[in-house]
Amino acid sequence: MARLVRSSALIDAFVPGHALVVITSPDDATTDAIAEGRTPLETIDRLASLPCIVIAVSRPPDDTPPLADLVIDPAVASLDDVLVMIGRNPLAATALALLLRGAEARSLGAGLAVESAVYSMLQAGAEFAAWRAATERRDRDREPGPPVLVERVGDRLDLVLNRPHVRNALNTAMRDGLLDALAVADADESITDVVIRGDGPAFCSGGDLDEFGSFDDPASAHLVRLVASIGRGIAGLGNRAHCEVHGACAGSGVELPAFAAHVVAHADFTASLPEVSLGLVPGAGGTVSVVSRIGRHRTALLALSGANIDAPTALGWGLIDGIDPR
Repeated sequence: MARLVRSSALIDAFVPGHALVVITSPDDATTDAIAEGRTPLETIDRLASLPCIVIAVSRPPDDTPPLADLVIDPAVASLDDVLVMIGRNPLAATALALLLRGAEARSLGAGLAVESAVYSMLQAGAEFAAWRAATERRDRDREPGPPVLVERVGDRLDLVLNRPHVRNALNTAMRDGLLDALAVADADESITDVVIRGDGPAFCSGGDLDEFGSFDDPASAHLVRLVASIGRGIAGLGNRAHCEVHGACAGSGVELPAFAAHVVAHADFTASLPEVSLGLVPGAGGTVSVVSRIGRHRTALLALSGANIDAPTALGWGLIDGIDPR
């Protein structure tokens, strides 16, 4: 692998539109060579920017190879699961691997900016276009009520996602309602706790797919995303921000709660990051918030396998802070 990385022949191994995958195993000397200083630093630096995905298999949980983008955990997903996802959307999968490599070192602001730029780039790509063309937009009746319910109870501000008929899919109206409420909480220091929860069968099923790709100009969408970040608003509340999650949560329904200081899940909670299957990467701040809680390797495993994890697994990983048995 080291020879390939340093060779000008690498271009022959990489075909645009395909993923170059390197799989390491326990008897692979690469990890030991890096740990012992026998792999030149220029090789490590070169690999860090190459469009490839490095997968480690059969490693002890506390022995993650330094160059690995993800480590297979058979309890969550198999190597075949990951390779199938990569094969279906190699551009999005590779973009995510590259994005996550520097995620743990970035500030919140820098992380949101880089994630949004990659997300917008992929919105203009062939994989997302193929998904959009194959996915029918649904006509919906008028919304039965406001997308976010806001109530002040003493020193606490309750924010309730109120689109239960679509499992609280996050649309533009819900985004704006949350941003308005978070701005109130940020400005009013007498509010000591902000609790975000969802009505209906799930806290949030992710972004409203009918609105995906509705911006004609991905570059403009990138700038809007940066100034309308719910995740930034939640993180800005510090220890005042609490989330209660339940049901099958996906995408933004996982990424946004992860910004909160404290997250409690009901026993029926499950989490997934399905964006790569749409030809995208997480776009609600997940490469910042989820990474900060579970690390980049587990974030990559979730996103590049399409797996769901249950509440006990989420608690063990640190994605949530407690389980309410009700």
